[in-house]
Amino acid sequence: MKKLFTALIFTLATTVWAGDFEDGVAAYNKGDFTTAASLLQTVAEEGFSTAQVILALMYEKGKGVPQDSPEAVHWYKLAAAQGNAYAQLSLGHVYSNGKGILPDYAEAVRWYKLAAEQGNKSAQYNLEVMYYSSEEVLQDYLQAHMRINLIH
Repeated sequence: MKKLFTALIFTLATTVWAGDFEDGVAAYNKGDFTTAASLLQTVAEEGFSTAQVILALMYEKGKGVPQDSPEAVHWYKLAAAQGNAYAQLSLGHVYSNGKGILPDYAEAVRWYKLAAEQGNKSAQYNLEVMYYSSEEVLQDYLQAHMRINLIH
């Protein structure tokens, strides 16, 4: 009985996520960013990583919410902690470029590595560039060469 109840709760929660998420994405696509942000915020707070990434993008760009880089980083981190490769890639960008926060090249490398290990080609390339040409990261030509071979 307990398993059935747990399955029912999970099914109901997933259905609510799906409805709010789909409605949020539909509102976003129509350009109704305020409604999209409201719907996606609810789903993101429940832990749905894709909603967290979209909400992070909205905070990064100021669509439907005030532009707020630290808030974007917050949502990216939540999604990245769940293994979302796009969020990990985005955190690599944020930390390497210092978008709204101080640049932290070690953090950029850490997040790029996590995304790259999942096969994200952009993260692999960015990691290669950081190893090969960045003065902020110790130049490690062996690592760069190995990353090039992963991409090609």
